Amino acid sequence: MNIVIVGCGRVGATLASQLSKRGENVTIIDQDDDSFRRLEPDFQGQTQLGDGTDIDVLRRSGLAAADVFIAVTNGDNRNIMAAQIAQIIFNIPTVVCRIYDPKREEIYRKLGLTIISPTTIGAGAILEKLDEKTRQNVAQARR
Repeated sequence: MNIVIVGCGRVGATLASQLSKRGENVTIIDQDDDSFRRLEPDFQGQTQLGDGTDIDVLRRSGLAAADVFIAVTNGDNRNIMAAQIAQIIFNIPTVVCRIYDPKREEIYRKLGLTIISPTTIGAGAILEKLDEKTRQNVAQARR
């Protein structure tokens, strides 16, 4: 599977390294050459320096032949724009986009993007743990 990732921060680098270990053909794009140091030493994919919203950079990354596009920069607007370019201009079948602002999540999901919101996921996980811990404390107090 051919995968292009925009954003080589902690999440992008970890994801790219894990996908590479699985044998996937991965290209990761970032504007900062130093960010590629986050990739594991055995990363077998390609790196592309540039702006992930620039169509020429995306073309050079091999996006036209990609099966999957993932946008995980630290900016919602950049992720949304890159994801829409991949979806609309390059017709990539699977597009995943990280968005921190949960208010935008549903809007872009309706546009056909697969949205991951760490804010929503994190809050849900904390609530789940809180509920679990509260139930345990109540049960212990009743004994």
